[in-house]
Amino acid sequence: MSFENASVTKGLMFGIALTSVAAGIFDLKHYLNLQLVPHISKHHQYWRLLVHQLVCGSSSDLTLVELFLYNASILIERAFGSVKYASFLVISAVTTMLISFVALLVAQLTPVTGTLFNNIPPGPVAILMTVLYQYMRIVPPAYHFRIFGVGMSDKIWVYAIAAQLAISQFPAKLLPTAVGLLAGYIYRSDFLQLKGWRISTRVVRFAEGWIMPLLGEAQPLRRTNRVLPEPRAQTEPQIDPDEVVTTARVPRPRRTPTARPPILASVPAPNGTSGTAEDDQPTGPTGGGVVRQWMSELASGARPVPRGGGTVRAPSETEITILTGMFPDLEREVVLGVLQRR
Repeated sequence: MSFENASVTKGLMFGIALTSVAAGIFDLKHYLNLQLVPHISKHHQYWRLLVHQLVCGSSSDLTLVELFLYNASILIERAFGSVKYASFLVISAVTTMLISFVALLVAQLTPVTGTLFNNIPPGPVAILMTVLYQYMRIVPPAYHFRIFGVGMSDKIWVYAIAAQLAISQFPAKLLPTAVGLLAGYIYRSDFLQLKGWRISTRVVRFAEGWIMPLLGEAQPLRRTNRVLPEPRAQTEPQIDPDEVVTTARVPRPRRTPTARPPILASVPAPNGTSGTAEDDQPTGPTGGGVVRQWMSELASGARPVPRGGGTVRAPSETEITILTGMFPDLEREVVLGVLQRR
């Protein structure tokens, strides 16, 4: 267990420890107990009603108080919240102070109770019992176990510390124990409408700005609710120092039109057939260049002669009609020459 989200409990533990040690060093403990006769009735020292709850009278009481706060108060503060828990402590201090004064007056009605409960030892026992009542009602047990057949839970250790505080100075501390449980019941039942009260925002800001830094409480880091990937190591590209860095767009290269091969005029072959100068060169692959060759032949108007003196292919009437429809300005002989070339 830690003091996370329990800054009020941490400050309360530090405060009680400092005041108790200071009272022992400066020999002020005889000013800290609450006694109706003669402190209240004769000397009218009403400030003892408040001061006796802030200081422990002995080192053993201080140890028990610190153990109780660490085991019970942290859980209650986390359940309430720091502002509500601080308001609850203020209400508990005022309520127990008034009820203790009334209880001392009632105890004087009989000589026996007046003798037994005339003095209340110093210590925040009544306030701790209000916290104990909230602990009994709010905090559930974490586990259960049995000792000699008796069922118990992990909360038994907090109850044992509270019992030691109640019987440490018997029977004087029985009165603040009963007063604290009664004040805790009054707050829990809320028939006096005490739960809605909160300390002012100015006090909260002052505590956050001046007291919390003294306790080592810093503002916690905000935890993200998203799962982010781990940053990857990125290698920067090597830049040539002589390279010109610019943000201008690089122009795209334009395609130059492919030069068309010249159409050679037909020349008569030695064997009586007509041929061309391309007869000695190997023929290229057929495919997309056939249409380009037709277009060039149609544009030139030259009628090709088959190579090598072979037979001329007779085109069909369908091919002639299609090509004539595509190029109506050409003569029929030119169309026939192109088809025979194919």
